[in-house]
Amino acid sequence: MKKVALSEVKDDLSKFLRLAEKEEVIITRHGKPAGVLIGFEDEEDWFNYRLENDPRFLKRIEQARQSLKSGRGIKIENI
Repeated sequence: MKKVALSEVKDDLSKFLRLAEKEEVIITRHGKPAGVLIGFEDEEDWFNYRLENDPRFLKRIEQARQSLKSGRGIKIENI
């Protein structure tokens, strides 16, 4: 994780987008964290990010876990 001032990011956004493909870039304003720049190496990374942060998908995962806990489901080990 790299920290960089907002003024630097504004001066060379392309550079920091390339860097963000490898690690998160914390953008600071007046020395304090203000945001994060997350890059994607390819379309699959972008898809995975969207899926992992989709509230509908997360809700379905939680419902599936609850079903398993209540005995309504099949564990993958039993397939």
